[in-house]
Amino acid sequence: MATNSKATKSRAPSYRCTECGWSTIKWVGRCGECQAWGTVTEAGQTAIRTGAAAPTRAAVPIADVDATLAQTGSTGVGEFDRVLGGGLVPGSVVLMAGEPGIGKSTLALDVAARAAREGRRVLYVSGEESAAQVRLRGQRIGALADTLFLASETDLSTVLGHLEATAPSLVVVDSVQTIASSEIDGAPGNVGQVREVASALIQAAKSANIAAILIGHVTKDGAIAGPRVLEHLVDVVVQFEGERHSRLRLVRAVKNRFGPTDEVGCFDLGDSGIVGLPDPSGLFLTSRDRPVAGTCVTVTLEGRRPLVTEVQALVTESSGGSPRRTTSGLDSSRLAMVLAVLTRRAGVGVTSHDCYASTVGGVRLGEPSADLALALAVAGAHRNAPLPQGLVAIGEVGLAGDIRPVTGLPRRLNEAARIGFTRAVVPTGSLTEGPPPPGMQVREVGSIAEAVTLALGWGA
Repeated sequence: MATNSKATKSRAPSYRCTECGWSTIKWVGRCGECQAWGTVTEAGQTAIRTGAAAPTRAAVPIADVDATLAQTGSTGVGEFDRVLGGGLVPGSVVLMAGEPGIGKSTLALDVAARAAREGRRVLYVSGEESAAQVRLRGQRIGALADTLFLASETDLSTVLGHLEATAPSLVVVDSVQTIASSEIDGAPGNVGQVREVASALIQAAKSANIAAILIGHVTKDGAIAGPRVLEHLVDVVVQFEGERHSRLRLVRAVKNRFGPTDEVGCFDLGDSGIVGLPDPSGLFLTSRDRPVAGTCVTVTLEGRRPLVTEVQALVTESSGGSPRRTTSGLDSSRLAMVLAVLTRRAGVGVTSHDCYASTVGGVRLGEPSADLALALAVAGAHRNAPLPQGLVAIGEVGLAGDIRPVTGLPRRLNEAARIGFTRAVVPTGSLTEGPPPPGMQVREVGSIAEAVTLALGWGA
């Protein structure tokens, strides 16, 4: 009996997460490894081994592969081409994600219309709007073309049928979470449906050499809705960023098999559509006649593009027991670190004060090079002393109070000088990369205390 009991236990079913492979002996609703919901399914008990088969095409040396088949083609939108690494590659699949109303469908329809005007056949599949609604938006933004075909479908088989009947060179699916397959149980948008729909669309695009743009939803946390494998299957993942009440939109590549993943495209979303901004410098600055305490300008690098951005800070006496730390466009943990360094290393006591920090224009600053500007803005707000007009601060702040060098400093300084800035505070040793721009006074600092003293007393 003991032998039978052991044999029974060995044949007990196991369960495995379809996302990360985590396994358990009983079913649970949430994966214990990746914390995904509804991904734990029963694993097969019989191991299936796939035998070798004769290849239909022999492997060839990499130098003999025709690279012209993967050359990029311009979308007609320069800022979108910058993010994609030059344009769309035939057979590539681009996943475009972002919050509702941020401009994903508008940009995709604009790209589709530009491709159609060049004589290419384009299919736009909408699972959220009717063809008439898409047509009205296309008329409003000037995105009408004779070879741009519209289809309002939510069934995967019908969408694949449209692909075969239309034979387009570009297809846009808006959105991948609204399409469902009748072969998979569950409502559109669940994990199984999104995985099946994405796999089928990607296979169809690859086999027919069709460039595809899939529009995806995001969760309330900003992550792309659906299984994580969706991001692994596609070739390019671009993310829309921007405040809902601002017209500025940033499109960032977070994955790109054909180009860099650190490029950012700047767009202006208005009533007539979405327009690229090839020179966004100055959009993130506030125009004023005189300096104001609590503001400092820095220059960040988004890919190879320098952006001049203003950081604002407000420091007030705390009315409660726990001081508030509020940020907009900045990392809250980075602000907490800068405040601690200012208090401990520079004598700027802000531990008992409410501190608010924000960027101008809805841009998000995640680069450490903005630390020095944030520190100087907070110090100026605390002492109610404005920084000199025409000053930029670039540098990373360390916990020891030191100012660390950053990459691409000559490019940053040249961009600041082009806008009209005449003074700069940079880390020690930065000028070894090259001379400063003509007409700009550059001072090197080695510590946060030295930087605060210099910036607040410069020109006094």
